[in-house]
Amino acid sequence: MPELAEVEFNRKQWDPALGERVLRVHLRADKRIFLGTDGPALAAGLGKAVYLASEARGKQMLFRFSKGTWLAIHLGMTGRLRVEGRDYRPGRHDHLVLFLARRSLVFGDPRQFGRVRFHTGRAVPDWWKRLPPPVTGPHFTLAGMTAFLQRHRRLPIKAALLLQEGFPGIGNWMADEILWRTGLHPRNPAGRLRPRELGALWRAVRWVSRLALATVGADYTDLPRGWLFHERWSADGKCPRHRQPLERDQIGGRTTAWCARCQG
Repeated sequence: MPELAEVEFNRKQWDPALGERVLRVHLRADKRIFLGTDGPALAAGLGKAVYLASEARGKQMLFRFSKGTWLAIHLGMTGRLRVEGRDYRPGRHDHLVLFLARRSLVFGDPRQFGRVRFHTGRAVPDWWKRLPPPVTGPHFTLAGMTAFLQRHRRLPIKAALLLQEGFPGIGNWMADEILWRTGLHPRNPAGRLRPRELGALWRAVRWVSRLALATVGADYTDLPRGWLFHERWSADGKCPRHRQPLERDQIGGRTTAWCARCQG
């Protein structure tokens, strides 16, 4: 599942087309990624509209066009945004293509776990306003995070970090990275963290997220050396600090990696 930094990477793929006008819209409205979305209204609303701006929040992206039209995309597990030539012929997994004069903007999703939403109006959609604050922004506070964890006090802290209403954009590898850096065992109950641990967790959430946003490219190879990320995927992965083999188990429904020595 794409996480915060990969979503941001995908969002920026369409930005070379800022200021350009949509000439034609291709979409497969019968696919489940359009569930609840009026396909003909989407095609009519985006047709002849100019691409004006985009932003991402957690795992969601919002694209603003002229004519008071808004396009929201959730990548799901296999969704990707990319740019193709102006004469591009959509493939079987390309469910939305915006044809412009010089290029084509493509949303492809082989497994169709993503979602497309469409809105018309002068203001940002209400459902976008209701999304939780970004973990890198000023409204993600230590007090707010602490209160959220108390509401989910019985959950393992790994599972709590995966709750998008509290930690938007944080996914499996980022949660493991954050916990390794704070020395917290992933099974620790979220409601039993001491003030010092809560402060360390809040700082690590923001630090890992900011650095990931600044460095992650198409395949994560830009992440700095010394991150747990580079070891956690391997069956014989070792702690970057002292090379002890990593522990593994299912926590919160996800495969979790941690170091017993660092996170005892």
